[in-house]
Amino acid sequence: MKTTKKQLSETKVQLTITLGQKELDDARQVALTKLAKDVKAPGFRKGKVPPSIAEKHVDPNALAQQELEDAVSKAVAEAFIAEKIQVLDRPAVDIKKYVPGQEVEFTAEAEVLPAVKLGAYKKLGVKKVVDKVSQKDIDEVIKRMRKGSAERKEVKAKAAKGDEVVIDFVGKRDGTPFDGGTANDYSLELGSNQFIPGFEDGVVGHKAGDKFDINVTFPKDYHATSLAGVEVTFSVTLKAVKQIVLPKLDTAFAKKAGPFKSVAELEADVKRELKDSREREATETYKEALIAKLIEKSNVPVPEVLVDDQIRSIEQDMTQNLAYRGMTIQSYLESKKLTHKEWIDTEVRKAAQDRIKAGLVLAELSKVENVTANNEELVAKMNEYQAQFGAKSGQDFSKPELQRDIANRLITDKTIDRLVELNK
Repeated sequence: MKTTKKQLSETKVQLTITLGQKELDDARQVALTKLAKDVKAPGFRKGKVPPSIAEKHVDPNALAQQELEDAVSKAVAEAFIAEKIQVLDRPAVDIKKYVPGQEVEFTAEAEVLPAVKLGAYKKLGVKKVVDKVSQKDIDEVIKRMRKGSAERKEVKAKAAKGDEVVIDFVGKRDGTPFDGGTANDYSLELGSNQFIPGFEDGVVGHKAGDKFDINVTFPKDYHATSLAGVEVTFSVTLKAVKQIVLPKLDTAFAKKAGPFKSVAELEADVKRELKDSREREATETYKEALIAKLIEKSNVPVPEVLVDDQIRSIEQDMTQNLAYRGMTIQSYLESKKLTHKEWIDTEVRKAAQDRIKAGLVLAELSKVENVTANNEELVAKMNEYQAQFGAKSGQDFSKPELQRDIANRLITDKTIDRLVELNK
């Protein structure tokens, strides 16, 4: 076998392969063994005909075609391994010359894992910024806690912002009710901005028992394009007005909220939780910024086949996330006023490319820095995933491919930690 390599691009390689009589003779024997299974010959049961006998009974054209397929299939695999090339998809084969039993010449073209040239990764100049926790932040958390324990006191007074109301409503467009615009016994806190602009303001000033109309216009960027920018009328019946009475912020509330002996202890705990949360957020942002900077300083070619795979993965995740919100990809695209192709080209493709670049650059860094994981670490990570997802994920954690995936994630996490360490 003779092989010539041609680098078509940073991510694509073409091999020109020539096979002689020996390789084709070997392929012919393999082909005869396959075809003999369907040959009927006197004195032999079907499937038991020896290749030497079967050769006299098979169609020469079928034999030549099978010989070619087996010879090419074996040669392609061996050639890419010999050249130490990691292909990312099935090579595209183009037969240039074929003389059965004598010679075959063909090309095999495939996208390959590219060589990544790392930039200087020890002084990336990225700073970690942690937002400070103010007293206002603490007060807002405690106010939400107090709201959770608040008393809803029904009153006869006019509804005001901060009150909770119970309403029935029917939304109409040109006098006709529209889908999703009707509800009964709906609880709404005025001033929470749950509804489109103008609706909550229209309830303010009315008392229980009032019936009234509210004219509003849906925002132009509303997710349902059939209603975006449309003027509608809501016919509302106000059934109850409730004042939200917050519990007093005192020692009794602090003890009820947790193992605290005073309001000061409660506030200290809230502050600690907020600081920890912001520290985690800042760390994740810092890691992302380091990776982005490393990509910027490195040469990271992106194979299209990997981008296409990542686009499909992103779209699948998006479909699932939208389903939880009662939306579809189609309704989302309508809300963005984008075609599917425009969405892929303007939003998804860049995200897919960034993910691929991050994966490739971190894989290269793990090699350069010799980042590995021992068996104890692998077992611990496996147990962590099982505890976190377990049976709910529907995944079989005994499968080798899933274990390899978890191992790769562990190496990636350790590589990112190493990058952080090198940039302190």
